[in-house]
Amino acid sequence: MISARWLRVFAPIFLSLLLFVTACAKPESRYSQVQKDTTRRGAPTAVAKAAEQGSTFNKFFPNSTGTYEVVPAQEKKGFAEYKLNKDGKTVAMLSVSDTTSLPTAAVKYRNSTETIAGYPAVNQGTTATGILINDRYQVKVLSRDPSFTQEDRVAWLQKFDLRGLAKLEGPKTATTPAQKSLPNTATSPKRAPTLTPQPAT
Repeated sequence: MISARWLRVFAPIFLSLLLFVTACAKPESRYSQVQKDTTRRGAPTAVAKAAEQGSTFNKFFPNSTGTYEVVPAQEKKGFAEYKLNKDGKTVAMLSVSDTTSLPTAAVKYRNSTETIAGYPAVNQGTTATGILINDRYQVKVLSRDPSFTQEDRVAWLQKFDLRGLAKLEGPKTATTPAQKSLPNTATSPKRAPTLTPQPAT
């Protein structure tokens, strides 16, 4: 009788401890890891409140044409990205970002002596080419396949509605006399322009 009574008393306690230990042993969720990554020292800063909504950029992307298909890939505040597919394979990524949240992304364009469609242009590594609009909006094309060359990146940058993007509110900077225009590859596809590689951002 005594043992049975003690069993009834301790059984709930034992079960509670068992559940607690089991819960502690579960692997942390991906959300927990994300929280750790974003709060640890050196983690990227939050998106600036003044940054444009990613949905604002959608209308400025090129349309699908010929054998190329432009497909939405990612959208968040201050950033929008599309895939450029050809024959069922992604050959490049197209993006527009608001550098308000990451001012250093705009710094690399300040010393640029090259332009595309009248805007400062730089190569970022060997696979990406970008331009900066109004000293704020970065438009970038990233090659995902060796067949997609720098010349192709320049051509697709010019397919964006750059004038429309330039009308978004933001500081405007005039093109300096030292800057020279890169050839419009839409009409002169003979040779890709040579740009000075910059660190990717």
